[in-house]
Parts: sequence; structure tokens; C-alpha cells
Amino acid sequence: MSAVLDSLVETPVTALKNVGPAMAEKLAKLGIHNVQDLAFHLPLRYQDRTRITPIGGLRANLDVVVEGDIKAADVVFGKRRSLVVRIQDGTGTLTLRFFHFSAAQKNKLKKGERIRCFGEARPGKSGLELYHPEYQFMDELNDTPTEQTLTPIYPSTEGLAQIRWRQLMSQVVALIKQGVGVEDLLPAELLTSKNMPSLAQALLYLHQPPVGSDLDQMELYAHPAQHRLIIEELLAHNLSMQKMREEMQRHAAPAIPASQDYLAKLLKQLPFTPTNAQQRVNQEIVADFAKGFPMLRLVQGDVGSGKTLVAAMAALHVLEQGYQVAIMAPTEILAEQHLKNFQGWMEPLGISMAWLAGKVKGKAREATLNAIKQGDAQLIVGTHALFQNDVEFKNLCLAIIDEQHRFGVHQRLALREKGKSINPHQLIMTATPIPRTLAMSAYADLDTSIIDELPPGRSPVNTVVIDQDRRDQIVERIRAACIEGRQAYWVCTLIEESEEMEAQAAEVTAQSLQDALPELKIGMVHGRLKAQEKADIMAAFKAGDLHLLVATTVIEVGVDVPNASLMVIENPERLGLAQLHQLRGRVGRGTAQSHCVLLYQTPLSQQGKQRLHAMRDTSDGFKIAEIDLQIRGPGEVLGTRQTGLMQMRIADLQRDGYLLDDIQQLSQQLMQQHPHWVDALIQRWLGENVRYGQV
Repeated sequence: MSAVLDSLVETPVTALKNVGPAMAEKLAKLGIHNVQDLAFHLPLRYQDRTRITPIGGLRANLDVVVEGDIKAADVVFGKRRSLVVRIQDGTGTLTLRFFHFSAAQKNKLKKGERIRCFGEARPGKSGLELYHPEYQFMDELNDTPTEQTLTPIYPSTEGLAQIRWRQLMSQVVALIKQGVGVEDLLPAELLTSKNMPSLAQALLYLHQPPVGSDLDQMELYAHPAQHRLIIEELLAHNLSMQKMREEMQRHAAPAIPASQDYLAKLLKQLPFTPTNAQQRVNQEIVADFAKGFPMLRLVQGDVGSGKTLVAAMAALHVLEQGYQVAIMAPTEILAEQHLKNFQGWMEPLGISMAWLAGKVKGKAREATLNAIKQGDAQLIVGTHALFQNDVEFKNLCLAIIDEQHRFGVHQRLALREKGKSINPHQLIMTATPIPRTLAMSAYADLDTSIIDELPPGRSPVNTVVIDQDRRDQIVERIRAACIEGRQAYWVCTLIEESEEMEAQAAEVTAQSLQDALPELKIGMVHGRLKAQEKADIMAAFKAGDLHLLVATTVIEVGVDVPNASLMVIENPERLGLAQLHQLRGRVGRGTAQSHCVLLYQTPLSQQGKQRLHAMRDTSDGFKIAEIDLQIRGPGEVLGTRQTGLMQMRIADLQRDGYLLDDIQQLSQQLMQQHPHWVDALIQRWLGENVRYGQV
């Protein structure tokens, strides 16, 4: 056992009683190395073991402490062998049931002994029962009173029982009470103005809430002690993102003036004028380019708001200065869509382009890599293949990343390395609107622009929710629409995330629709098709050579066919709201009234009903994103990009999102006035999960 030092952070866990190498190893797996780490391993919930409940007053499904005399203890053989112990306290009889027990345990639980038990009272064969309760013999307790504080339940791992956690935490509490330091890293004036407890007071309260503590308030995380730590944890996460931002801005990047030639030529060839929102975002990007350090800007825009044109405008400023631009998309279909759009805009300006995806092989790949390395390719469009080691740019100065949530932050940083001697500017785009709370936390390292205006002529999509029983009516609706000259999508979804299974489902659906609609030309795309096959089918659909396109969710983003005005999504209850909204965005891209049919399978889960109602009731992507956050939670919405951010100990982005404006201000204040606290706060709360130290 090591000596206890002056502060918790300096004291290793092995300084605690009964913490040897094996226990230290188990704690290390949870990121606990010193006593401060242990102090910040906070309870998930609490049990009230401070009162003894008379057996006659027990209610089902409540945790209780009871005392009684053992009247009988027998092994009963039924479907499962169990040890049944009956106790009485003068107000009633209660059964204790053990399915796992030893001979020694059975022998000790004998008639005449008096015991104190804790467990959940559940209805059983003989009235209320406690299954595998914790118990102690009263003669061992020596008339010890019941617990003096609420009993905390800690997040755990295999081999660490709750009683062991409580033994460890009682030592931590004792050290804090003895004055072993846990440093307050929030300004004193803030604690005073918000009437918050000190850090030591908050930790003591949360590990041992006194008798009479309001459990309801604790369950809502509304107690001042919890509030104190919630603020500190949110602050630590925000600071870690700000540190990443600061680190990026320490690097110089070429200052890029606004385009004097290319942009005017592009706008002249467009058959429309960019919206005010597109022009505003372009000005924000121009302002970033002028600063001399790497731009980190997230452009959010709902489906069809014109993000691609904004990206093209940004690219032209950089291309005019003789630098290279890379555009990266998560799927080949979306990357190919970008390629076609940019070819139409850039080639008339004399800008050379290259295409790089995983399926570009052999001599074609060699030639492309050489063109990128030599600078013969000025604008490069591709998938994650752009990350690969053999891809060398001559002078990459701008990386445009579409659908950022599909990529990890580390991939984004890897693309930055491609700039070699130049630190590229980064423009990140998403058509999956990010709820404000997530944008302020998970993307706090980025400046944000929102394209909040749709181009003129876009008609809202009418969404209807229909049971599979009416499938035949929907097929007839497709026939009528296509005969009138419109086009339609039919999207197949599967629970299995298997390309092979999805391909089979699409093939079966396409065949059944072709049988039902022999007069229509039907095409099909799914993930198993070769890139060229997909491209050919999409081109035929866009050209109007196909009436109906049967597809898997590979068409979620980037597909733009203005004449398609009807979409059927089969089994929409299997998809998340963001994905449904993206799919719906494939129609309504022309001037005709468009419709989206959500063809669901009964019975629907509560979540499924919520999602489909949200889709029917609104077409606002930002509202849908907020509902998606409420239903699925932040970890699911963001995927794996920010897993460290989502694994919070006490804070919760949905519950505590209202604090984020204050947190941003406090973060700036701390970095300016108390910079020596910043790393300590980040280390305290993120520990081994500090994500952005090495960028």
C-alpha cells in the first residue's frame, strides 16, 4: 500500500486499504488510476436502506429493508430447485427465495435466527417474495442501526460487486473529510453567484446522500451537488473541443482572396441566381479564407438547399490561386453525383478534374495518382479512397467533406495530413441537420453556417403513412403517375445490414412490381452492383428512360432527378428519422407536387409510431433532427464519431442542453483567465478518452 499524498489526483488507488495489484488492474480497465479518478466514478442511482419497513406494509416492486425471525427454511423442488426461507416480524410473513445457494448458506439460514434483508418485493407463489436478497444476521450486526445515508449503486465491471465499491468509496469520503485535496477548478465568483457547493461538498453528498435526501430530485439530476458536477463535465468536454480548435489554428494556412474571375464566370452560366442564404455562407467562407489559419467550417442545410453549389463557390476561390481542392463523399453514388455536378460547372472554366474511388484500379488508378501528385488534376472528387497512403497531392489547400457524420474525426485529420507543407482549409457539409445541442457540443471545434432557405420552385413533399394491406392501391398509384409522365422510387429496407440480403430483397421487389406493372420500365440499384452498373442505371433513370427505380437505401443522399415525384418507402419503421428524411428528399426536386408514401408493417412499436408521425407532420429537417435526438439519444444520432463525448458520467446532452450557452461563455472565460485549469479539468473528466491532444 502506498502513502496517501496531499491531493487525491496524486494518490494512487493502491494507497487504499485492500487494493492490491489485481484490484488496481480491474480499476484501470475502467480508467481509474488515482483516488481522484475514483472520486469521480459517480453513482448511477440510489437505494433507500435507511428505514425498516414492516412486512405487513410491503408493496410490490419496491426496494425495501425488512427485519424478521426465520420460521422455516426448506429446499423446494419445482421447475427449479430453490431454497425457500420464511420470515416473520409480527406484522406478516415474507418469503426469501434463493435459486443459487450453498450447503453452508442453507445451514446458517436456520429456524430461530433473526436477519435483516434488502431486496425488491415481487409477487410470488406465496404472496410477496424477495429473490436473492442481501441479508445479515442480527447477532453479527450487534444492534447496528440501518444505513445512515442513501446507498449508491455504481457503474461496475465483472469481479467488482457493489459492496466492494462502497468499501472503496467510504475510504475516498474519509480522505476528503480529512482534507486531502480535490482542487476546485471553477471560479469562486461563479460558485457564489450560482449558489453552488464546493467540489468537495458535492462529491461527499453524491457518494453518501444523507437520510431524508430527496430521491425524486436526485433521479431527475436536479440536486445542486449534481448540477455542480454536470456544469464541470460539460465544461471539460467543451474545453477539449476548443483545445483542438486552438491547436488547428496554431498552424498557418494560405490566405485565399475572394475569386475575381472564376466565380463570376460560374454564376453567369447558372440558369438561376444563388439564394441569399447561399451567398451569405459564401461570404462567411471568404472571411475564413482570409484569416491565414485553417478554416474549420460546418455547413448545414436541409435536403435540397443547395450545399453543393456553396461547395463549388468555395472551391473556386482556392482553385483561382493555383491550389488543389479535394471533395470527399461517403458513397460512390454520392461521389459520382458530385463529379457530374462539378464537371458541368468546372470544365467550361478550364479546370482539370480527377475521380478516385476504391474501384479505380490498375493503370487508370496509376494515371490518376500521378495526375494528383503532379498537380495536373486541380479538383479531385472521390470516396474514402482519398485517405489511402499512396495518394499524394501536389498542393492540397481545401478539403470539402460531404456528410461528415459518416466519417470519423480521425479520418478528417488524416486528410489534413495530405496537405504536406500546407495545412488545408476544411469545409464540412451535412444534409442531416444537427440538433443545436449537438452542434454546440460534438461540433464545438467547428464554425457553423446554416443554409436556411430553399431555392425557388421547390415544392414541399406531401407525406402519407399507409399500412402494407393497401400495397395494391400504392402500386396502382405508381402506374397512374408514370403514365402521366412522372417517375417514382420504391425503396426496400431490411433489418439485416447485409448487402447480399438487401440485394435479394430489392430483386424480389423489382420482379413483383414488374409483374404487376408490365407496361413500365423498371430499374434496380443496390450495394452489390458494380459502380459502372449503378452509374448506368442512375443515368437511365435521370434521362427518363426508366419509369420506376427500385433501390435500397444506397440512394439516401445525392441523387437528383427533378422529374421523380413519388417515393414509396417500404417498412420505414426500420429506419431512423434522419435517414427517412434524406430518402424523402430525393423527391420534390422539381416543380410538380410530390408525394412520399411510408408503407409500414403492423404492429408498430411506440418508437416506430413516433418516427412515422414526425415524418408525416413536418418536412423541416431541423425539427426532425430534434425529434430524432429525443427518440434515439445523442450517441445513436451521431454514430461513432463522438463516442467519447457521449459517454458522460453525469451530464446528459438532452436533459442539460439548456446549459450549453453558459458553458460556451464559461469555456472562453476559463481559457482567458485561468488557462492553468484547462488541462486539469479535461484530464479529470475525460482521462484516457482525451481525444484531440494529438492533432
